[in-house]
Amino acid sequence: MRDATIQRKVEQVAAVTDKFKSSGSAIFVDYLGLSVEQVTTLRNQLYAQGCELKVIKNNIIKRAADEVGYVGLENVFSGPSAVAFGKGDTNVSKIIYDFAKKNTKLEVKAGVVEGKVMNAQDLKVYSTLPNKDGMLSMLLSVLQAPIRNIALAVKAVAEQK
Repeated sequence: MRDATIQRKVEQVAAVTDKFKSSGSAIFVDYLGLSVEQVTTLRNQLYAQGCELKVIKNNIIKRAADEVGYVGLENVFSGPSAVAFGKGDTNVSKIIYDFAKKNTKLEVKAGVVEGKVMNAQDLKVYSTLPNKDGMLSMLLSVLQAPIRNIALAVKAVAEQK
């Protein structure tokens, strides 16, 4: 291989490694069988949530994942692969699985969420969880319940007298 080609590949691996480090999550999917229109729709849905979908060579993804230290992704890097990168606490798996319900040809291979490698089944469970704001509102509701119950009891006693 020429030195220029090797240098270009090293730069590509470095760019993907930076993407892994700066992203809150990365979901690996097999997009084979989707039309260009369907892939564009998926990209637009991801982009609307601050995420992106990239088609990257398996060898580049594998080297970048090894550099970051993601273990357990060996069987993911075969066949056509695309990576959906999520920013912050955006639940990329939810967007992907919602899209996959309507487009059965999209196959989720595996993913990394907050540094933890997950298989497709774990990601499916994770995709059903509410986002951070939803979880916080559920927590506040649980914390307010005892106070609300006491207030209702005091009000009922006051109304009886």
